[in-house]
Order: sequence, then C-alpha cells, then structure tokens
Amino acid sequence: MTILNKILHELDENYIVKHVTKQHDKARIQYPLTSITVSSDTEFDDVIADYYNHHFTKCISSGGLTRAEAAGRAKEIINKEYGRKGMDKLNAYTDGKNGTNGGMRAIQDILMEYFKDEAVIRHIRDVLDRYVAPTSFDEQVAIVKELIHKVGSRSTYLDANQPEHYARNYKELIRGLADSIKAQATKFRRL
Repeated sequence: MTILNKILHELDENYIVKHVTKQHDKARIQYPLTSITVSSDTEFDDVIADYYNHHFTKCISSGGLTRAEAAGRAKEIINKEYGRKGMDKLNAYTDGKNGTNGGMRAIQDILMEYFKDEAVIRHIRDVLDRYVAPTSFDEQVAIVKELIHKVGSRSTYLDANQPEHYARNYKELIRGLADSIKAQATKFRRL
C-alpha cells in the first residue's frame, strides 16, 4: 500500500467513525439526562460542567477538570455555536430553562459535536504528520507526485512536471482528494 493510500485509508469516513468519533457518540449516550430543562442558571452551569467533565473523562483524559474549568470551556463552546446562529449564551440559558430548541439535550449535543469535530481535526493532523514529515520538503514533493499520479488527467490544475510547486500545500491537496473521494462515495450510495 502506498503512503498516499495509507493516508486516504485513515482519512476515510468509515475509518474515522470507527476509530475517532464513535467513542464520542457512546459518551453522549452514557450520560443520563433526567430532564431537557433546568430550573436556574446555576443548574444550567452545573449540568453543562458535569456533562463536559463526563465527556472529557470518557474520551480525552481520565482526569477530570474543576467545575469552573469545565463550565467555562462548555460556555465558550455553547456561546460560539449560538453565535453562529446570531444568538448568544443567554439564548442557550433560555433554551435550557424552557426546553425550547431541544433544551438541555440540544445543549449537550453541541458539546458532543465540538468534541467530535476537534477529535477529527487532531486525527487528520496526526495522520498527515505521521506519514509526511512536516519539515521534509523531499517527502512533501514525493507525496504530491503520488497524488498527481493518482488523480492523473482528471486534474487540469496540477502540473505533473512541477510537483515541487505544490509541495508546501500537500495537506490541502490530500484533504481535497479525500473530500472528493468522500463526495463520490456519497453519490454512489444514493444510487
């Protein structure tokens, strides 16, 4: 198996689910949620801190965080996600208290998705750095040559005679190829 094929294997969606994200789904399921609502801001903070610590200790490190550290990190994530929707953490507190927009269950899902996304990013970075040394221009040129050979005439953007021009962008090229393969696989599954 070539280096590029090894990389693509470890960046494959099924591989990532099996080896990276599945544990996060398990951690989410294992957390007992007795209600989708909370009665106060303090209870909201307690629940997100407890869930953050639960997920953190199941998937990241066996040593938990202090309540303040866990709540602070969880609030940052929640605030960022609500910010993408044009809202803020006050909306999250309201959702938690009233059960709107999925209540606390949705709040925990936001935290789980964050953990999963971060795990995938770290996995991709690790795979690329494990197979191609970040400081080796020669390895980067070699992987670009392999990539150009793999895509062949399908790419009108890459000059097969000048792989060194793309060497420093090898990570983006590999991610692009992996995304393209994933998109094609998705199309075939629909048929």
